[in-house]
Amino acid sequence: MEKLKLIGDERLDYLLAENLRIIQSPSVFSFSIDAVLLAKFSYLPIRKGKIIDLCSGNGIIPLLLSTRTEAQIVGVEIQERLADMAKRSVAYNQLEDQIEIMEYDLKKITDLIPKERADIVTCNPPYFATPATSLKNENEHYRIARHEIMCTLEDTIRVAASLLKQGGKANFVHRPERLLDIIDLMRKYRLEPKRIQLVHPRIDREANTVLVEGIKDGKPGVKYVPPVIVYDELGEYTPVIKEILYGESE
Repeated sequence: MEKLKLIGDERLDYLLAENLRIIQSPSVFSFSIDAVLLAKFSYLPIRKGKIIDLCSGNGIIPLLLSTRTEAQIVGVEIQERLADMAKRSVAYNQLEDQIEIMEYDLKKITDLIPKERADIVTCNPPYFATPATSLKNENEHYRIARHEIMCTLEDTIRVAASLLKQGGKANFVHRPERLLDIIDLMRKYRLEPKRIQLVHPRIDREANTVLVEGIKDGKPGVKYVPPVIVYDELGEYTPVIKEILYGESE
């Protein structure tokens, strides 16, 4: 294996539950627990199929998904620096035969990937609109990852639907205050919501994250999955989060 080249303040972090490693940078991009929860939430084909991850960042979701499926995985990321980090992480983990990272604008990705070819699409999109006052303290990488500069929520849902086969599943993570927008847009683009799961920072706090699965041309009928609680009363990760992050609940 070639010696890994790290750039600037990059570091090589462990994904403990999966025995993988990932390149991160505090000034460019570090994944959040939202991405880990989305990977866990998503049902996957075991052997065959095609999975596409939109807004892929440093490749965290493709890496996590690769431990649960033998399907081919494509990560789509518009930022050159983040896509490069993802490609180097894939190479370091010797997953080039399974994972491909494309540096491309997701709004145009059907130029490269034929429509209706994917079995699963995952997406951890930018959460926030782009008022000027909210951007001044963030660098370019974080601005693009967090704010709807390069793509909107509607863009991600429209593209996910166009990539999916009939009966394919789209999985999104977002903020609960956008849930009705998500449902409206999913139905606009033939994605029927089928599973919803709320994530609460503590048991007595309002949910701050929502996970939604939709099936292309699916029949109406949604299931509400039991919620996830991130921290216990002592401020430590709950057993379910410990299992997701570290592979153990104790």
